[in-house]
Amino acid sequence: MKLEDLGYNHELDQYRINNNLQDFAVGRVIAEHKESYVVGTGAGELKAEITGGLRYAAQGRADFPAVGDWVALTVCDADFAVIHKILPRSSVISRQAVGQFGEVQIIATNIDHAFLVQAVDRDFNINRLERYLTICHAAKASPIIVLTKTDLLDEPEVAAIIDSIRQRIADTPVIAVSNQTRAGYGALTALIEPGKTYCMLGSSGVGKSTLLNNLSGRALMRTDAISQSTQKGRHVTTHRELVVLAGGGILIDNPGMREVGIVDPGFGLETTFDKIISFSQGCRFKDCAHVNEAGCAVLAAIEKGEIDVSSYECYMKMEREKAHFESSVAERRKKDKDFGKMVKSFKKDMKNKRNLPSRSRTAP
Repeated sequence: MKLEDLGYNHELDQYRINNNLQDFAVGRVIAEHKESYVVGTGAGELKAEITGGLRYAAQGRADFPAVGDWVALTVCDADFAVIHKILPRSSVISRQAVGQFGEVQIIATNIDHAFLVQAVDRDFNINRLERYLTICHAAKASPIIVLTKTDLLDEPEVAAIIDSIRQRIADTPVIAVSNQTRAGYGALTALIEPGKTYCMLGSSGVGKSTLLNNLSGRALMRTDAISQSTQKGRHVTTHRELVVLAGGGILIDNPGMREVGIVDPGFGLETTFDKIISFSQGCRFKDCAHVNEAGCAVLAAIEKGEIDVSSYECYMKMEREKAHFESSVAERRKKDKDFGKMVKSFKKDMKNKRNLPSRSRTAP
């Protein structure tokens, strides 16, 4: 396999030359297992670990390699390599880390397109789709909505679901497929371009692993049925993995996500809810919160039916989440800064004590 098969391009090669990295091999992280990695190279797949310097310099989890990253590495033997540097990322799809104060979790990097996968029978939720859209727009990754398990509903029911999506979400492709009959797969594969990287985002049990197996033509991921007692998907995929498809596209599978906390370092919300943002330009006050202010153009548009109420509520909820996360990050950084000052002061005090002249003892 060539590096180009993994998505290597002229821009990455130019960066490597401009930064004097020619003495290092180049590879792409195709799997991650608790800070150990599998890296795809022109010579095959290698197990890899990061250098101590890279680990020491990391300020957070986002500074470690992630699936999709291009890395400069030293090949130690036929099976093992050491990662020295992460090459610049063209895109980063991320969310709030579950249960970690003010931390970001990277889902995948260097993504061109994201498949937003939902099953039409039980998982369908437009609010969740808008969440996935937001993290994609923030990463500047083009979203594609994929509806699975369409064989479980009648055609008019599937058509009604697609119509409900298009009423709230414009300019995003919607593909309906059946993993059983393969209906819709032609339209989906037509969107997959050689050399481009795609990732799948969705809850457990929506058929992501089956979708990957069918697109690749191989049984790469174990699949499982929905639990009959809870009607929830089982976590079949337990780690992220990058796969090169037969047609040349590159696909990253992800474990199911029950929580999609908004980080939005860019303009994800503004892009997803562009209609609300457009109406907000007409608000009387520039700092209008669109709650109960006089002269709010957004609230006026809701009353006229020009903005969907559910979409407005989803937008407001994610705005609150984004603000809370930003305050959490600021608070965590302040704590880290205060702790650093305390350590520095302690080291200074210890140094001063060591430099004090010892008292000479006098005979009685």
